[in-house]
Amino acid sequence: MSDSLDIAEVARLTGLTSRALRFYEARGLVEPLRTASGRRYYGSAELERLHQIISMKRAGLTLAQIRRLTSGRDFDLRALIQAQLEILEERAQRIGNSRELLRSILSRIDHSEPIDVATFCSLIKQGETSMSEEKWSEIQNRYMNDRQLKAFEQAQARLPADFDHQAHSEKWKDLDRRIVAALPMDPAGPKAQAFLEEWDALIKPFLEVATPEMLEGVHRMHENIEDWQGEVDNGFSAEAYRFHQAAHRAREEMKEA
Repeated sequence: MSDSLDIAEVARLTGLTSRALRFYEARGLVEPLRTASGRRYYGSAELERLHQIISMKRAGLTLAQIRRLTSGRDFDLRALIQAQLEILEERAQRIGNSRELLRSILSRIDHSEPIDVATFCSLIKQGETSMSEEKWSEIQNRYMNDRQLKAFEQAQARLPADFDHQAHSEKWKDLDRRIVAALPMDPAGPKAQAFLEEWDALIKPFLEVATPEMLEGVHRMHENIEDWQGEVDNGFSAEAYRFHQAAHRAREEMKEA
């Protein structure tokens, strides 16, 4: 393997982190060589694949799209590009909305309206909330049919009146940060299983009001999380979600053993 590079050298040459390289491997985007001891090495083909991934990510493609495009199977590149253009146009629209919001606030300042920091943040939050709700609705419509959307709305209405969505979201974000920081880890190990217990506790209030129709739609949406991650604040990342799946499978396998 004299002509191969270890993971640290590849990280330096590509600008990717070691964690990103391991994540790409876990998602099936690149398969590094292995020594007898299991140490990763990258040959010229693997390095070229990484440069392709970087180029396609710069064009805005998601990892799921890149995986399909590089799978070797027949693929409609034109349709992918068209879909990506639509996504970029949506992002441009959101940027335009943010620009208009800031211009509106600036106009109020120019007309001598008192805008302190608290008011400024409140106006931004109101605008962002409106745009976020619209985007969530668009993503749900992308992956759920009418029956599933109705079931989702009905389930949300069945949550306790005092359910604090904001506080719950912050707990998801905290768990996500701790999971991602701990990766990679053995999904069957005690640390991973402890994370899984926390995850299950957070999802429990939703499962208690969910119907099979709702769960079907939510599952389909999250199975495509790489395609829409970053468009809205989901509370947890694709990395954490895929970890959860692996830890859950490991738990089921241990029960059957």
